[in-house]
Amino acid sequence: MGTPDFAVESLKALLESGYNVVAVVTTPDKPAGRGQKIHQSPVKVFATQHNIPVLQPEKLRNPEFLEQLKSYNADIQVVVAFRMLPEVVWNMPPMGTINVHASLLPQYRGAAPINHAIINGEKESGVTTFKLQHEIDTGHILLSSKVAIADTDTAGILHDKLMVEGAKLLIRTLEGLKNNSITPTPQDQIDAGALKHAPKIFKEDCLIDWNNSSEKIYNLIRGLSPYPAAFTLMQGKVLKIYEATYELATHNDPIGSFKYDGKTYLKFATADGYLNLLSVQIEGKKRMKVDEFLRGYRFE
Repeated sequence: MGTPDFAVESLKALLESGYNVVAVVTTPDKPAGRGQKIHQSPVKVFATQHNIPVLQPEKLRNPEFLEQLKSYNADIQVVVAFRMLPEVVWNMPPMGTINVHASLLPQYRGAAPINHAIINGEKESGVTTFKLQHEIDTGHILLSSKVAIADTDTAGILHDKLMVEGAKLLIRTLEGLKNNSITPTPQDQIDAGALKHAPKIFKEDCLIDWNNSSEKIYNLIRGLSPYPAAFTLMQGKVLKIYEATYELATHNDPIGSFKYDGKTYLKFATADGYLNLLSVQIEGKKRMKVDEFLRGYRFE
C-alpha cells in the first residue's frame, strides 16, 4: 500500500527479493497539471508494468474493496507513504500490517518527517519499521536504521537516501518476522528525550521570516527544497528559494532588504548576516540559477 516514488523503491525490493506481491493498493487516478491530464500514482505505474493487480479505493471502508482485499489472503500488508488505514484494513492479515516510516521513531511522527528533520537542523535521521495500531505512527517498533544528514542535504537528497534505506530495512524486517528473530518494542519504552513532531506543511510554514538567524533560514530553505519550497516576497512578487548559502556578519541594513550586483549575487539581510541565493524561481517563471535570474529580471 503506497503512492509516491518513495514507496516504489520498497515495492521493487519486495519483487527483487522473491516475495509474492499479490496486490497493490494506491490512490485513485486524478487530473493534474495545466492540461488536467489523468495522472497515475508512481506505485500504480510500477505495479502495472509488473502485472500486479492494482486496487484504487476512494474509501478504505468500502465493502466491495474490503471483500476484494480479503480475497487475496495476504499473510502480511506493507504500508509505505500511504493514507491512514482503518482497523478493519490493518488488522486483516494474520501477520498484521507493517509500516516503513522515514524517521527514527518515536521522533518525528507525522506526515512530513523528512522536511522537519532538516528544518530543525538535525545531523541524523533514519527509517523505522513498525506494526500498525490505532494511533498514527505509534505502533511497536520492529527495526530501525540510522542515516546521516550532511549540512548541505536538502529534503530531496534526504528523501532519496531514506527511500533506499527504507527498502533495505523492509526486507530485513520481513526476513526477521519469518524466522522470529525480531522482538517488537513499544515506543514508550524508548528513551528518545523530548519528542519532536512532523505535521503536514502548509503554505504559511514556507514563508521566510528574515528576523530569524541565517542558519535557521538556511535550514528552512534546505528542508523545503525542492518541494514545496521556501519563499519570500520581493517587490510584490513571490520568490521561491531552492538553494542558498549564508554568511554571518554585523550590518546596518534593514532586515529582509536585499542587495544585488545584477550579475552574480543576490542576498538578503538577516538578523545576524546575509543569505546568498543560488537557485530561485520568481512567480510566472521557471526555476533558475541566480546569475541567470539576475540577467533577465528587471528590478524596480
